[in-house]
Amino acid sequence: MSQGPSKSPEEKLKKQKSFICRYLVPRNTTCLCILISLKLVSLVTLMLCYNFKSAAKSEAVKFRLPHHIKCPSIDFNYGGNASHPTESNITIFFVETSERTNPTFLSMCSVESAARLHRTAKIVLFMKGLSTVKNTQTLGISLLNCFPNVEIKPLDLKDLFADTPLSLWYSRLDQWWQPYRMPIISDACRLVLMWKYGGIYLDTDIIVLKNLLNLTNSIGREQKYLVNSAFLAFEQHHDFIGHCLKDFVEHFNGWLWGHQGPQLVTRVLKKWCKKMSITKIQQCKGVRMLPSEAFYPIRWQDWKKYFEVMSESESQELLKNSYAVHVWNKKSYGTQFQIGSKVMIDQLSSDYCPFSYQIMSWQGNA
Repeated sequence: MSQGPSKSPEEKLKKQKSFICRYLVPRNTTCLCILISLKLVSLVTLMLCYNFKSAAKSEAVKFRLPHHIKCPSIDFNYGGNASHPTESNITIFFVETSERTNPTFLSMCSVESAARLHRTAKIVLFMKGLSTVKNTQTLGISLLNCFPNVEIKPLDLKDLFADTPLSLWYSRLDQWWQPYRMPIISDACRLVLMWKYGGIYLDTDIIVLKNLLNLTNSIGREQKYLVNSAFLAFEQHHDFIGHCLKDFVEHFNGWLWGHQGPQLVTRVLKKWCKKMSITKIQQCKGVRMLPSEAFYPIRWQDWKKYFEVMSESESQELLKNSYAVHVWNKKSYGTQFQIGSKVMIDQLSSDYCPFSYQIMSWQGNA
């Protein structure tokens, strides 16, 4: 799941042509593939200019905490090479597709929990709002900058989708009103990140409980008949993700909630494994499906359990087989809880993102 070195425009063009021929062009249309490839050659010069411009946009955003707030004292022991904390060469990606420039508490908690449990990995939070706003001092970004393995970067969607089949799709997205535009863009981002770079993708409403680096080419079952894409772990240019991108373009439907997300990976997995149902799939053609308790121990229908008092023993039993918990922000957004109330989300955040939890208590509100 290595990111690998930066590719030249010519190399990117070659990969784009390869993807189109492999996934998006029928086998009996070789001539069409050649024509498309020749058409792409004309873009090389534009790509060269664009890459120079976009390089500056992708730089990590660095802010400092106010003087009265100190960074947490965490012993990030990287041995003798403290300036290079990414020995595992694996990146964990988070994406914020709204125009928000200050991470929510839950986003901060998600990133912090990942940073604490993966001290030899790079944690990258992309924020779309930062691509259009300059010199925005925010408490959340300043806090996350305390962690040496965390980078916060502007999300330039045109740049991210470049050199993939989703580039043309994105250029046409605003031609029609899209009722679920933001979640669909989020669904697109995670697939492209896995395709281009490989690594691990997590939604910003997931609190990490255990190290995830041993999960390769894996997805998580949400319910008996449904896979979820809030967690993805794949090697760069994995065929399964390639087929997901193909399905995204060929069967795009912006009017159905989840059609480009959980339903998409479910559809593709059935085809990948040549099964009518995913109920008994555990591993197929190199892709591993984790059980629902791995990331979704509480169903979205029961999201309120996170805001109910739960004993420590009951919580441990519920989460004994969980790598992380999905808090279902679409449902739980805006739900408040009292610091020290011992509701489940209070216990989890105090244990796995203690500095975000401390900041939240200073703010006087969850």
